[in-house]
Amino acid sequence: MIELTSVNQKYGGTQILWDLDMAIKPGSRTCIMGRNGVGKTTLLKCIMGLLPIASGNIRIGDNDISKLSVERRPEMGIGYVPQGRDIFPQLTVEENLKLSLNCHRQRSKKIPESVYALFPVLKEMLQRRGGDLSGGQQQQLAIARALVLNPQVLILDEPNEGIQPNIVQLIRDVLLKLNKEQGMTIILVEQKLPFARAVGEFFYLMEKGSVIASGDMEKLDAELVSQHLAV
Repeated sequence: MIELTSVNQKYGGTQILWDLDMAIKPGSRTCIMGRNGVGKTTLLKCIMGLLPIASGNIRIGDNDISKLSVERRPEMGIGYVPQGRDIFPQLTVEENLKLSLNCHRQRSKKIPESVYALFPVLKEMLQRRGGDLSGGQQQQLAIARALVLNPQVLILDEPNEGIQPNIVQLIRDVLLKLNKEQGMTIILVEQKLPFARAVGEFFYLMEKGSVIASGDMEKLDAELVSQHLAV
């Protein structure tokens, strides 16, 4: 269980998250949704320790990680794919992947073959620099880098942004496979409704830094979409 209780976050003089509560079950697939600027990325960064919270608690199972350093969060079994991918453009594909082997959670010093099974194109491009890959290939690399950690939880921030349709379909299939075959918890920030419905079992809908609706994906009806997601 990942549980956030009364989480507040401030950036400078501006408050971004307001008494936010969220509970994500182990082995679930959850989409966090809302228009631009409602605090979705900030929420993920708080879970990962990239931004401090002003008050409240963030727990994984029995562990309170609210004050845990950013370096310790992956050791708790969390893989993170940030918006914009954040791969290292001057490093090769292999070097980008090997960076995750430095985590204490990963006892092996070898990139798991399962990563290449999910993203075969990466094995063909191991010596190519990350910056020379296409956008879709970079996104595959970003997800693969997170999976090298062998996480229990995979958090993705808009993984389909600027990606061609065939790679969007590949990412969808990979996420469903990881969840159904490995029981991996998937947390996804996503604005594209068809993808969210295809992947997500549950949703949290945010507005102005707070959760305003949540439930089974089937409950994300036309009225909610019109009021809080439509541009």
